[in-house]
Amino acid sequence: MQAVKGENTVPEVTVRKALFHLGYRYRLHRRDLPGKPDIAFPGRKKVIFVHGCFWHRHSCKRGARKPKTNQDYWLPKLERNKNRDKHNEALLIEKGWRVLTVWECELKDMDALMDKMADFLDH
Repeated sequence: MQAVKGENTVPEVTVRKALFHLGYRYRLHRRDLPGKPDIAFPGRKKVIFVHGCFWHRHSCKRGARKPKTNQDYWLPKLERNKNRDKHNEALLIEKGWRVLTVWECELKDMDALMDKMADFLDH
């Protein structure tokens, strides 16, 4: 568990590079916002979370995997992660922020992901 990073993960850095390539500038890990979003655009009041499919229980194949050992600990922990994400997103929306979640599995099709992020940020 010690090796699991919370910031500057490979998927997060990949998304940041794509956004920079598209010409967007952003702030990282805003501690003053609920959930400490990975990427924030304060002027647009928009945030992007980059989630690992397994850790945040995405509906894809990787997210549906179950831990092989110590399931009594891990399954409730992963469920709490998912509930915390929903709660933080609701708090951000309450404060007038728009939220986009980028899932790790979406990085397989970078063209589609870049279109999705540009559409989110431009509208």
